Amino acid sequence: MIRLTRLNGVPLVINSDLIEHMEMTPDTVISLTSGQKFMVRETPENVVELIVEFRRAVLSKMPAYVWPARSHNEPQAPPRALRKVMDGE
Repeated sequence: MIRLTRLNGVPLVINSDLIEHMEMTPDTVISLTSGQKFMVRETPENVVELIVEFRRAVLSKMPAYVWPARSHNEPQAPPRALRKVMDGE
């Protein structure tokens, strides 16, 4: 979620994953995947910076994934999609 400001000064919080595109006409218009549109004071460049900062913050809190240990002799199963092809599905 990112915090933005509507043209009238009212704060707005948007789910950045739902942004489809932005236009500068000259105000910044944000279009969501739902079809909703919002006009905000921030420039598209500022919005992108806020999205990057938000995602960095989220990813920095995720634990690192540790792959399970495998012996070198243990065969690796093919990916699911390849198994379907091999099985004739």
